[in-house]
Amino acid sequence: MEIAELSKILRENGIVGAGGAGFPTYGKLSEKADTILMNCAECEPLLKLHRQMLQEHTQEILKAFALIQQTVGAKEAIIGIKSEYKSTIDALKEYIDDFPGMRIHELPGAYPMGDEVVLIYEATGRVVRPGGLPIECGVAVFNVETLYNVYRAVAEQQPVTDKCVTVVGEVEHPVTVRVPVGTSIKEVVKMAGKITTDDPVYLLGGPMMGNFGSDSQPVTKTTNAVIVLSRNHPLVLKKESKFNIDVARAASICCQCQSCTDLCPRHNLGHPITPHLFMRSAANRDFRDLEPFLDTMFCSSCGVCELYSCPQGLAPRSMIAEYKAGLRKNGIKPPARTAAPVRDDVRNYRRVPEERLMARLGLTQYDKAAPLDDEIRGVGKVKILLSQHIGAPAKACVAAGDMVQKDQIIGEAADGLSVNIHASISGKVKEVTDRYIVIEE
Repeated sequence: MEIAELSKILRENGIVGAGGAGFPTYGKLSEKADTILMNCAECEPLLKLHRQMLQEHTQEILKAFALIQQTVGAKEAIIGIKSEYKSTIDALKEYIDDFPGMRIHELPGAYPMGDEVVLIYEATGRVVRPGGLPIECGVAVFNVETLYNVYRAVAEQQPVTDKCVTVVGEVEHPVTVRVPVGTSIKEVVKMAGKITTDDPVYLLGGPMMGNFGSDSQPVTKTTNAVIVLSRNHPLVLKKESKFNIDVARAASICCQCQSCTDLCPRHNLGHPITPHLFMRSAANRDFRDLEPFLDTMFCSSCGVCELYSCPQGLAPRSMIAEYKAGLRKNGIKPPARTAAPVRDDVRNYRRVPEERLMARLGLTQYDKAAPLDDEIRGVGKVKILLSQHIGAPAKACVAAGDMVQKDQIIGEAADGLSVNIHASISGKVKEVTDRYIVIEE
């Protein structure tokens, strides 16, 4: 298959990265990619759906991976997966010999292995330049569910209308469910039984990089998990801290121990991000040297500095995010930087073990089986966002009162980087805005 043909299929069927920022998958197809990577690192604690899907749909996912490899002409296809996912690795070994040029690369159980920059170095030894894209070093990365969606689009002409979501935490029966895109978080959580806390909050995504949301928010193409926690859980209190208080605390007690920088995954790959120098400058309002502020633009926001390494419980990641947003708002672009040589003799001893991280976050008690229920759950109402991906939002092509069928295009891809949006249930269009479309059965 030619790149143009596969790109057209993926764009029309609404395939985007099924996690993270939701980069349209067709935009990653390039002849510059001599290596493609499957990301099954399951980066964050408590998340389980990628290893589950790869074990359940091994052949389909490997076929999609092989198709992309052939289409872009990549010499090698590497499956990055943590060694501890033994049952998934066994499933891969059963079929991988059928796919020449494909291999398994086992990863250590450390955070953040799912960071593209970290994964690429672990699997290939290549370093993505600071502020650069993986394709610049000849690599394209795809996660497991994205590849499953590619298979369904090509082999079954099935657009993205459903999403797997892991529901864990303060729930009676942790589970991974498949739901129509646009299902409310409240409906998804109900599928895990009773909530076991009186004052729940909903962390959408992983505990390190996820954000709090309301139970009325809809599931999107990038919703991987809902973690239900008590409002007084230490992680919740930490994530809800205020910027002005964070700065005051940094000015008062940051001792410049450098632990935040020593354990920073990007810093240990030679990227010029030095959280301890930023903390010193920001806490003291010292703007004589702008580099610590400009270098915040190379931060991946993984949260190791804030939620693991700092002995004082300070908030480098949150403060960096505030400054980084301000720089972008004012049109400041990342400065040109060259990565320093990677020192593996140091880096390998500065990894963050998953079990220790989970204990530090107070989440060990929630690390329970959340079995995959692969049947699509029925719901009576969905709210489908027109922007579920990086790039231009889709443009609504239905009106209130229209009857639509499941899989029908309801939002057409805009010019530039964009994908179609489809109805996830059949029913009547109840509301259309420039942001979303509501459908009821």
